[in-house]
Amino acid sequence: MDTILNWVAISIVGFYAFLLGLLMLYGLHRYWIVYLYWKYRKKSPYQDASYQKATPSFDLHDSPVVTVQLPLYNEFYVAGRLIDAVCSLDYPKEKLEIQVLDDSDDATVDVVKGKISFWREKGFHIHHLMRPTRKGYKAGALAWGLERAKGDFIAIFDADFIPPKDFLHATLPYFKNKQVGMVQTRWGHINADYSLLTRVQALFLDGHFLLEHTARYRSGAFFNFNGTAGIWRKETIVSAGGWSDRTLTEDLDLSYRAQLTGWKFVFVPYFVCPAELPVDIHAFRSQQKRWTQGAIQVAKYLLRDLWKASLPLHTKIEATAHLTSNVGYLLTVLVAVLLLPTLLVRERVGWMHVEFVELVTFFATAISIAFFYAVSLREIYPNWKWKLKDIPALLSFGIGMCVSNAKAVWEGLVGTHFEFVRTPKYGICNKFDSWVKNKYSQSNYRSWLPYTFFATYSLLSFVVAFNSKNWFSLPFIFLFVFGFSYVAGLSYVHSHKNQ
Repeated sequence: MDTILNWVAISIVGFYAFLLGLLMLYGLHRYWIVYLYWKYRKKSPYQDASYQKATPSFDLHDSPVVTVQLPLYNEFYVAGRLIDAVCSLDYPKEKLEIQVLDDSDDATVDVVKGKISFWREKGFHIHHLMRPTRKGYKAGALAWGLERAKGDFIAIFDADFIPPKDFLHATLPYFKNKQVGMVQTRWGHINADYSLLTRVQALFLDGHFLLEHTARYRSGAFFNFNGTAGIWRKETIVSAGGWSDRTLTEDLDLSYRAQLTGWKFVFVPYFVCPAELPVDIHAFRSQQKRWTQGAIQVAKYLLRDLWKASLPLHTKIEATAHLTSNVGYLLTVLVAVLLLPTLLVRERVGWMHVEFVELVTFFATAISIAFFYAVSLREIYPNWKWKLKDIPALLSFGIGMCVSNAKAVWEGLVGTHFEFVRTPKYGICNKFDSWVKNKYSQSNYRSWLPYTFFATYSLLSFVVAFNSKNWFSLPFIFLFVFGFSYVAGLSYVHSHKNQ
């Protein structure tokens, strides 16, 4: 019996150490992204002048026909704002086609009809396209609109975005290079200072766009269209197989298929397209769950094709890290579950120095995250030092959100049936706007329970580590206690606000 117990204990601790090793690899990858960013941030990946910053020499009289697609589903609060912004684009009316791809089944339809009537009277070619069914969700709507699109270039904006007037001036010149299939601009945030939740989201997105996209684009690696605030060459979409609803991230799926067929993408970090951030933790969580599950689905479908393709090895490795990075959420949950058992059996198997591995993991993960986002803040904001105060909260959300995101990873891996759950927007622009009890406010009274369980379980692990004098383990375990507790508390508060 004692031999069996020893074998079980060794297996638990060994598997735990293996998981920590995998987490360290993903953590170290962030340092690599920062390195690539600094190495290539001032270097264009191609010598063609059309890849350089767009200039005012863009000729409006020789401009191509552009179709702007606006996929909507029940966006009562922001649909009108989006249509007004798109109709204010600085571009010849006769060369601009606007498709409002409206799958709504509420009062949004009336808002859209009113706005379309207003802008049509001003001479705009704007169409209200409503499908018989919502089949394929956003991907289905985009594909349906593409069949009817007259433009050679397709710009796409989600409902929460407000495209600047010079968007087409800043993006179209890059298509002078016939290899360019898509141009992505950087997301901005109109309500970043609304709450701590929105400030943390802004941090997440700034790091993703400025560091990840710039590093990948400038170093010649694959990067992706982010579903909005970008423009495609129509030929690229068609030649890559078109929009597909086989995943929850149709944008990522098409991006990789297009680049595998040889098309080049451009990221324009200096041009910012502002958008509204989710202000409700439930909306934020459903958005993250959708993005996480979708990325895993894309990895399942395309990793084999990626490794068979005639591409540089570094491109394949970076693309694999990109598509599988969300596996870190599943690893984090498994580590959280194994914390307590490993603390109880370490002495039995004589592996007391596992705590040093935990300390190294702490630096490879938590510190790498803090460093990663500190760099992005420094690059974007003059008052970046003041914004560093939000990084602990970012770490908390990263840990806390791993519960729902780990579930998304698992569902993406096993092929569970999925539904595209939209992220509600409320037209929130400043601190005085309220989203509570609006049309799309979500309320899930039980959503805080799983996070409370993990917070309590992690606290117990912390107490055991303290009592057994595993001092080097304490900073690592505290991340779990703080992260799960924070998300549990915010989920509880937001659930009860809408009662």
